[in-house]
Amino acid sequence: MSSIISEPEGTPSLLSVRNLVCSKADNQNIFSNISFDLYQGDILVLSGRSGAGKTTLLKCLSHLNVYEGEIRLHGKKATEYGVPSYRTRVLYVPQRPSMLPGTPREFVKVVTSYRSRRQSHEESDSKATNAAYANTLSTAKLGAVHSPIRVAEEWGIDEDLWDRPWSSLSGGESQRIALAVAVGIPGAEVLLLDEPTSALDAETMALVESTLLDLFKDEHSTVKAMVWITHSEEQGRRVGRRYLYLEEGGCLETMEMGMPASRRSRTPSTVTPTSAS
Repeated sequence: MSSIISEPEGTPSLLSVRNLVCSKADNQNIFSNISFDLYQGDILVLSGRSGAGKTTLLKCLSHLNVYEGEIRLHGKKATEYGVPSYRTRVLYVPQRPSMLPGTPREFVKVVTSYRSRRQSHEESDSKATNAAYANTLSTAKLGAVHSPIRVAEEWGIDEDLWDRPWSSLSGGESQRIALAVAVGIPGAEVLLLDEPTSALDAETMALVESTLLDLFKDEHSTVKAMVWITHSEEQGRRVGRRYLYLEEGGCLETMEMGMPASRRSRTPSTVTPTSAS
């Protein structure tokens, strides 16, 4: 099944995906023929049965998995940005950050080093500004309004946790810290969120959802769109602006969260997605 999910003609695409195929080591397809466009203001909720390839799709979008097909950000391939730089723009937030190496503070330094190199490349005539910017972020301190540590503090994370190994953190702690990094380090344009609140209680989940939804209204935020995996229909309805159901052979845009029952969704070619103004 081939389906291209797109805005009305003339609307510029932020992230364009065409004919995406990802296979296992034995060459069996995990999914095939995935095509869609992501636009500024989109929160695209991704659902599908277990094993359909939702996490794999996010990793392909962030250039963490090998794939066939074409993915373009602002019309450019990842290799045109440089893959490390591209990954800071299209940022994958894993469901289980506790599997990451080192400590959260070390992780921030790695991410910001790529970000500062990207900034230096884009603004090579402003070296002093870039150096100050990189130094401020790489220390992961509280200076910025939306620094990772400050965001995490609002979600109940003490600063000392940033120096503990990821593997020693609870699921909820590591999840909140990883999200705080995504929110607190400028430069990410697309957030790829893999069940970002699955380990959180209801109160903390509400705080995190509110922060993420407010990014589009925040003048300091560079985030323009999100792809959000969730198995919760309630959460999908709360946060989603568009809905994509991943199934064998391709994907369908649905009118609501979840699998289209009796084809209750319109076909992708007739759906007019809603973007934030």
